[in-house]
Amino acid sequence: MVGLQVIVGAGEQRWPGWLATQRDQLDLRDESSFQRFFGSTRAQAFLCEHTWEHLTIEEGVEAAQICRRFLHDGGRLRVAVPDGRFPDDDYQRTVQVGGPGPVDHPAADHKVVYVAETLAAVFEQAGFEVALLEWWDRAGCFRVRPWSADDGPIYRSSLLDRRNEAYRAGNGPPGFTSLIVDTFKAV
Repeated sequence: MVGLQVIVGAGEQRWPGWLATQRDQLDLRDESSFQRFFGSTRAQAFLCEHTWEHLTIEEGVEAAQICRRFLHDGGRLRVAVPDGRFPDDDYQRTVQVGGPGPVDHPAADHKVVYVAETLAAVFEQAGFEVALLEWWDRAGCFRVRPWSADDGPIYRSSLLDRRNEAYRAGNGPPGFTSLIVDTFKAV
């Protein structure tokens, strides 16, 4: 049986089986919003796509700790952020701290641009076990650990983003990816 699955900071994103929430319902920086929303209930999974970069590193650790408190033991928090190693100057200009962002999602309030090591460290510091799913490594190679959208769909990924159709067909590099991690609350 699948437990409660919650998208934190969903914006317009909707996925079957996932409860979409907005900042006024669940604010990653405000534990009391989680307490009001969940009460004594706990989530089986959280999904956060392109939200963590709007927090400072310190806020990110605190947000991870809050999410961990409201997860069942063995629960998953899947997080995707812009990847600081994606090898495209336009991408990097778009996602930079204080950057312009795409027209419909201004990045002026981006506080950090993560790479695999810095994002993993945030969640490890909060007590999670961390598994990288998609990332660009220090050598500029794109890495993917097999993962399923059934466990938490990330649109801006090699699996789902339309900009990666050629990559999925074996015809070139990815057109747009995120740094994606799965974090787990140990049983």
